[in-house]
Amino acid sequence: MHAHSIVADGLAFPEGPVWFEDGSVVVVEIKAGRVTRVHPDGRKDVIATPGGGPNGLALGPDGALYLCNNGGFTWSDAGGLLLPGGAPDDYTTGRIERIDLATGKVDRLYDSCDGHPLSGPNDIVFDADGGFWFTDLGKHRAHSTDTGGLYYGKADGSGIVCAVHGPNMNGVGLSPDGRTVYTACTQARLLLAFDVTGPGTVAASPIPAVPGRVVTSFPGYTYLDSLAIEGDGRIAVATLIERPGICSVDPATGAQEDFAFPDLLTTNIVFGGDDMMDAWVTLSTSGRLAKCRWPRPGLRLAHYA
Repeated sequence: MHAHSIVADGLAFPEGPVWFEDGSVVVVEIKAGRVTRVHPDGRKDVIATPGGGPNGLALGPDGALYLCNNGGFTWSDAGGLLLPGGAPDDYTTGRIERIDLATGKVDRLYDSCDGHPLSGPNDIVFDADGGFWFTDLGKHRAHSTDTGGLYYGKADGSGIVCAVHGPNMNGVGLSPDGRTVYTACTQARLLLAFDVTGPGTVAASPIPAVPGRVVTSFPGYTYLDSLAIEGDGRIAVATLIERPGICSVDPATGAQEDFAFPDLLTTNIVFGGDDMMDAWVTLSTSGRLAKCRWPRPGLRLAHYA
């Protein structure tokens, strides 16, 4: 088990951690439909209550938070473990929202692309141009599943494009040079790489139905969740169920290094601190935020001062 401390507990399925220079970390609480700041001493302040299913979060160039809202889940309790399910009865659409940190005001930026509704936006990362890549995990219903993909949006709400449609994608991150975008396919258990050719465009795949390059894959019921990038370009992807924790993957060789954490759904990691070697990890079924030291620095994200 990777050495860690628990910064906060009692969170309603936390994900989407965003590190701030004051040492606080903002997370979403998916089940509660809210966005919460966790202070270094464990105090919690609710920043906003967007409702639905707030999922991935990123700090934008304007100092606002940008939110992937999956539209909500059904929930079940499995022996004390909180587990998300399919679309709830009140589900309408997934959406991208902007949250004013000072006021908590939530504005909807996008809920469709090219006339098709967003299903379950999941994770988000800004590039150096001030736009953001985000993934859509799709949505599960009793007898059908929507397809998702990889999208790109402008922060001012003026444009959204679909870069890759088809696979239901979860985590997303950019290589240090910004020339590669990585996504994690949860149930396909694939970590994929795409060559970025411009804001919202990637190089075509030889077979459109099989997009991207496989960086690595995982056996059995090791499902994949969100990811973050280390300073040297390694991909720290959250692994669920069979190997719960964070797996650091070498993008060149696909070599895997596991860091185990005590939650079947260890879902997200974010790097921060003065040396970028502090890491916060969301332990979602048990409602906790963990903090640890990472062996290497994380990549400093775009638009941090």
